[in-house]
Amino acid sequence: MQQWLDRYFRLTERGTTIRTEVMAGLTTFLTMAYIIVVNPTLLAQAGMPYAAVAAATCFAAGFASLLMGFYANTPLALAPGLGLNAYFAFTVVGQMGIPWTQALGCVFLSGAIFLFLTFAGIRQMIIKAIPHSLFSATAGGIGLFIAFIGLRNAGIIQASASSLVTLGSLGNTQTLLAIGGLLLTAILMAYRVRGAILIGILAVTFIGILSGFVHFSGSDYSPAMLGKTAFALDIKGALFRGHNFGSAIIEILFILLFVDLFDNIGTLVAVTKRAGLMDKDGNIPNLNRMLLTDAIATLVGALSGTSTVTSYIESAAGVQAGGRSGLTAVIVGLLFLCMLWVAPYAQIIPIGATAPALILVGSLMMAPLIEIDWNNIEEALPSFLTLIVIPLSFSIANGLAFGIIAYTALKIAKGKLKKDDWLLCLLAALFIGRFVYLARG
Repeated sequence: MQQWLDRYFRLTERGTTIRTEVMAGLTTFLTMAYIIVVNPTLLAQAGMPYAAVAAATCFAAGFASLLMGFYANTPLALAPGLGLNAYFAFTVVGQMGIPWTQALGCVFLSGAIFLFLTFAGIRQMIIKAIPHSLFSATAGGIGLFIAFIGLRNAGIIQASASSLVTLGSLGNTQTLLAIGGLLLTAILMAYRVRGAILIGILAVTFIGILSGFVHFSGSDYSPAMLGKTAFALDIKGALFRGHNFGSAIIEILFILLFVDLFDNIGTLVAVTKRAGLMDKDGNIPNLNRMLLTDAIATLVGALSGTSTVTSYIESAAGVQAGGRSGLTAVIVGLLFLCMLWVAPYAQIIPIGATAPALILVGSLMMAPLIEIDWNNIEEALPSFLTLIVIPLSFSIANGLAFGIIAYTALKIAKGKLKKDDWLLCLLAALFIGRFVYLARG
């Protein structure tokens, strides 16, 4: 078995071991296990049964991560995406009044379009059209993004009416636990202790349980509850809502496609770059398989009863723990499938325990910024806009949008635009069109 795993996942070739991959997979899982609780909490606002969505979340994340590991051999884990699930619940169902069954139909259709775009090579063309400097800026921007999430989850940073954000209450129990976890994990990493991030997460969770800070409230639950949302999607109703073909669906599909496409590209580029899987020319091995996995994952997610499934930036935590192959994603997938039987127990891991991992991984993702020519305004400004807009707008897509628009505008102003840059210009135009549409809304 060890020889087969080494050969199939090319472990020796990538400088990793089975033990390292297992530790990396467990680390990634623990940093994103919150989605098992958060996703059903959000989709329940759309009238969907909580327990069924919890089961669907575990199934979709497990299936998608296993597929990414076995098919694409990449340490990327997938699960229902944050942001798009909120859009699903509060905008599509809440504001537009579309039944959740038809909303799931929209998710399925967006996945089908994604699959077509991947087979047609369009998604690959988009990735190749984006300048390499923006790849580096995106990696750094995602680092700031997940570090900011970590600081917020730890309570170190909190919202402020006067200054948007401010320093939180450092005497709060959760904050003190997170700070302690941050120091412990950083020290372990400084001493190059294997599994430092995982040890930090487990240590804070254990201390939280002993101190009575971690609370768990069980509920009636079984995997069979998945049947309440599985195959409940209404594709025909989504397409012919109000007996008019395409009524209301165009806007929904555009947003689902647009946000997921560029969030996914940003995550994929940042994580593979951090894992050392991207070559010097910016090419990503098995790119087609990664993109196909992402599209299939959304289809399976919609069929099982959850919103758009996408690659997770928390995968960077597993990569930092040493994950270099698809075996990391396979471990994540298996853990999610195991959670099908005990989904509510994901609440045991407090967000204060995973916050230190996000902060530390975010800091380490700043490394690619040295590849940007900061003395050249044509690279510096687009890269900086990408870097800063991602965390401040809470959107990878928005950061890439600002970067691509600025890069294209400067190229046009300098007369350096080439015929091969037509797709870059088209992307910039689409981004501008989206912002104009949002401004009118």
